[in-house]
Amino acid sequence: MLVLIASLAVGALAVGFPAREPVEAAPRTRAPSARCVKQRPQSFLIRGNYLARGGAAHDRSLRYRVEEYGHLDGIGPQGVNPDPVTKFLRNTTFFGLPLQVHQRIVPALRCVEADLRKSCRRVPYQPKAVGGYRDYNSYRHGEVTNHLFGIAIDIDPIDNPCCRCVQPWPDNPRCQKPARSVYDRMAMPECWVKVFERYGFYWLGHDQLQDTMHFEFLGNPDKLGR
Repeated sequence: MLVLIASLAVGALAVGFPAREPVEAAPRTRAPSARCVKQRPQSFLIRGNYLARGGAAHDRSLRYRVEEYGHLDGIGPQGVNPDPVTKFLRNTTFFGLPLQVHQRIVPALRCVEADLRKSCRRVPYQPKAVGGYRDYNSYRHGEVTNHLFGIAIDIDPIDNPCCRCVQPWPDNPRCQKPARSVYDRMAMPECWVKVFERYGFYWLGHDQLQDTMHFEFLGNPDKLGR
């Protein structure tokens, strides 16, 4: 298992976020008028679950993501969805920071932000850097990152590190200090994790990688509308 962990490059392996490929300009998405939908991540999409069950489980997860969010050239099943992921990328903001994600998860992110501002007022936190869509696969051995689908977001990588990713992440001071739990290794309040999880996002801090910066939408996008 340690070999597997050491071989994966996840989340944001670089300190900064790479330049994005240009996509068709779109107006910034406004907050949804409909009631916010609370839901849990779908179990078969959770990384730890499909890795534990083997290749067929990963293939099912990957096919679902292609069907729902668009195809990736040369990655995953081809011919399942005629539209590329890039067709659906939208520019939005999160706590005032520019962010590019899949249009289908924008309503969920808006609901998360509104809830964070309300529910986590006693532990205020202002992100300094966020990253969403990425045009390259940062996983290995056939696994596909959700950044490629535009459904993952990283928040302040240096302050919220991935302590069990490949180097140099384990050398981050937050990963070196004694900690009672993974929450002690990040600057982001635990309250933030709980709010994200109300709206279908999964936190990779729960994963063996302890990728505390990373949230990915694993809920049912149909519940958010199209």
